[in-house]
Amino acid sequence: MNKEKTIYRFKRYRGNRVQAKREISFEMMLSARLLLDELCFIRNKHHLMDILNKAIDSGDQEAFQRYSELYKQYVWE
Repeated sequence: MNKEKTIYRFKRYRGNRVQAKREISFEMMLSARLLLDELCFIRNKHHLMDILNKAIDSGDQEAFQRYSELYKQYVWE
């Protein structure tokens, strides 16, 4: 008995090409997230310090108490 032969013919694909995206490494994503977190923390802390200084300068004790409670989260260290 003769063996059956399989013949493959490859045709060029004429559709849209799909571009594979390269993944960003975990270390890069983590360092970027930590950097953004630190920048937001510093910006929020300075913003609250400015508000507290304005409350002290204007003598607004109620605003000072309210914002000093928020500021305690930034200086718990």
